[in-house]
Amino acid sequence: MKVKDHHGLELTGASAAAAGLYQKALDAYHCYAGDAMTPLAAALSESPGCVMGYVLQAWMTLIGSNAETAAMGAQAFAVAKDLPGANAREQGHLAAIGSLLAGEVRTAARLLEDVNLAWPRDVLALQVGQTLDFLLGDARMLRDRIVRVLPAWTADTPGWHAIQGLLSFGYEEAGDYARAEACGREAIALQPRNNWAQHGVAHALLMQGRHADGVRWMRHENEAWQAEAMLGVHNWWHTALFHIGLGETEEVLRLYDGPIYGAATTFSFDMVDAAAMLWRLKLAGVDVGDRWAGLADNFAREPAGLSAFVDTHAMMAYVGAGREAQARALLETQSAALNGPGDNAYFVREVGQPAIQALHAFGQGRYGQATDLLRGLRGKHHRFGGSHAQRDVLDLTLLSAARLSGDDSLHAALLAERDGAQPLTTPKTPAIAA
Repeated sequence: MKVKDHHGLELTGASAAAAGLYQKALDAYHCYAGDAMTPLAAALSESPGCVMGYVLQAWMTLIGSNAETAAMGAQAFAVAKDLPGANAREQGHLAAIGSLLAGEVRTAARLLEDVNLAWPRDVLALQVGQTLDFLLGDARMLRDRIVRVLPAWTADTPGWHAIQGLLSFGYEEAGDYARAEACGREAIALQPRNNWAQHGVAHALLMQGRHADGVRWMRHENEAWQAEAMLGVHNWWHTALFHIGLGETEEVLRLYDGPIYGAATTFSFDMVDAAAMLWRLKLAGVDVGDRWAGLADNFAREPAGLSAFVDTHAMMAYVGAGREAQARALLETQSAALNGPGDNAYFVREVGQPAIQALHAFGQGRYGQATDLLRGLRGKHHRFGGSHAQRDVLDLTLLSAARLSGDDSLHAALLAERDGAQPLTTPKTPAIAA
């Protein structure tokens, strides 16, 4: 008899014991909290032929990590693709992983979309698919990928909190902040450790400029997300954004030196958050001391040219640390990446290269050039991924560059635009400076 998970999905090569351990790992992954690797390793030890065990291992290690951890994911895929008997759903996952390893993010996202059309209760495919939509900056699919499976779900279906957490982020990126907050709060009521749902509500509050509410949400209303948080760096980054909005920059620096980047890593998503936070403080005229140096060192340890979004934040670190040689090397890498494999060439051409050039020009005091380059990205900088909150750092840089270039009319227009369109916007900090 074939072993199935609690949604009735077959798990090729798994014993009943391995299926239970796999589910435990998957539950932790859905929450981005707790230890997913130990039960997953136990599942694979119990059933070395468990296809979905290796699939989960690959998805958990290939996105947002560093080169060493990503190599684990590539190895998991190498094992899984040669296992016998993989069913159609599992083959869909394997095809998507293969596409991601080839740099074809859009293809991988489409393949997981097809998995969920056939198996709408495959939460792993939904979760990873939404992550790929995030890498693509596809706000519509961040919502619609999840909304379209809802007819197959009810509130008493196992994993409903995970669906609500995914909906929260999807609705927020689509601009439906009321629904985003409601879904996220429902998920947290069901599972307080759900970091993704906690994060979805944080996004919704930020986009409405509700900074005091945001601090309460992240630090007081629900503290359960904080323990063993796989998404801890990013959620503390969101907490720091609320403190920036309140003008509490000393608290921001404390958070940076603590849960954001006190334990420095070379995981790309962690370095992105660290760089974006320091750059926002730089734009606000806050002295961040020597914090740039260690971050720049870590960016330099990882290969460049693989992600335009990550490389843009690497340029922030190199400019902040005064690393001109590394900045110029990154500019050359971006030029080469225009002809590279996979989707990153598109990301670089559309957004990455001009964004990196603009940040470099800004660092050298060429504010007019930075202004022109960043204005050229208006309306399309979502094309290299990230969320609205993350990409806002480019708009803040444009605002500062316009002022420092002496373009008072543009600066005033941008301020008015932010005031009217996005209350999250201009931090209550000292006048934006170089």
